[in-house]
Amino acid sequence: MRRRTVITGIGCVTPLGTNSDELWNNLVAGKSGVGKTTLFDASNFPTRIAAEVRDWSIADEGEDANVWKDRSRHSCFAAGAAKQAMADSGVLDSVDPTRFGVYLGAGEGQQDFLHFSEMMAAGLKGDEFELKGFVEKGIEVLDPTAELEQEPNMPVGYLAGMFNAQGPNVNCLTACAASSQAVGEATEIIRRGEADVMLSGGAHSMIHPFGVTGFNLLTALSERTGAPEKVSRPFDLNRDGFVLGEGAAIVVLEEYEHARARGAQMYGEILGYGTTADAFRITDTHPEGRGAISCINMALADAGKNKDDIHYINAHGTSTVVNDKVESLAIRKTFGDQADNIPVSSTKSMTGHLIAAAGATELIVCLMAMRHNVVPPTINYETPDPNCDLDYVPNTARDHTCKTVLSNSFGFGGQNITLVATAV
Repeated sequence: MRRRTVITGIGCVTPLGTNSDELWNNLVAGKSGVGKTTLFDASNFPTRIAAEVRDWSIADEGEDANVWKDRSRHSCFAAGAAKQAMADSGVLDSVDPTRFGVYLGAGEGQQDFLHFSEMMAAGLKGDEFELKGFVEKGIEVLDPTAELEQEPNMPVGYLAGMFNAQGPNVNCLTACAASSQAVGEATEIIRRGEADVMLSGGAHSMIHPFGVTGFNLLTALSERTGAPEKVSRPFDLNRDGFVLGEGAAIVVLEEYEHARARGAQMYGEILGYGTTADAFRITDTHPEGRGAISCINMALADAGKNKDDIHYINAHGTSTVVNDKVESLAIRKTFGDQADNIPVSSTKSMTGHLIAAAGATELIVCLMAMRHNVVPPTINYETPDPNCDLDYVPNTARDHTCKTVLSNSFGFGGQNITLVATAV
């Protein structure tokens, strides 16, 4: 029999709250974390809004700000969320360091843009880039810290050092599915008996000119110029793209008997994990939901659950025309008529899209929904779309018994991840 995996600690740093209680309270209240972009001058960009983490510092988590001042934004977010999760769990004094690992889905650091700017400056001659000039000057002007900090794997290294986690240490980067995949794979490590405790989740910040330019060129971001809080509108007929967010979400995964022996609190148990690929196009989901359907069914089978056992679905729900349509279709095809009885909401309507950190953030939302028996709303839902025909919990949170929940994460490149969690 495979070992059971429970969640005993949670932590997050998001645009809508810099701890799990603040995040949850704002979600239930239907608040938005979207505002005008302040991290750089976006006045010449088609998209000038973002869901930024504001009024937070790593010093708020008891860390020395001077130590972290040159470290990437996503590393700081990961460290802050991890400190919250570890304090919440209280597991540190009860785990063998060699049986304690870290598995994140973390993206590239914000320093990637700063680093690129330095490279360009080193090779500019007038208005043109000159390779010879870069070769001659680059070694003199490039910042080795910036080069190091833009690497996606830096947060896992920092967390291992902070908590003396000497077990498996892994980072995956599967775009918007990354942190959900990290949780699923970390669960498998515990199930196989290779670790007793895993810190897992994700961190990302792409709110810089490089990141916004890329998503604008892909026509993935909303270009609305009105009230920022109204822009992210998953499943609404008038949606036109997602809002870029940032942050981190970390959970402590623990083998059930290990947690029970120390009398730990348990937010829930990871029962099911599904992972598939659309094998279709790099930026588009399969129009018939092929990969999403098989992923949801895989997670349900892994959990030993059927379509009648799911009480809430936290959708990937990005607010793009194609994603919301296809995800709705996939849920309908998977659950049939039972889909009408399952509340489905997209909390990206309030948090924006945290990219690699999105899935773990939404898993924490699912855990809180089970704890409080409340499902958060999809805000800005005003005009129904005939292609999106589910119960999206429009605009207002709802009291609803949640014992078993499902969370979808679908990434660029066609990666699909579904997690199923249940109350313990």
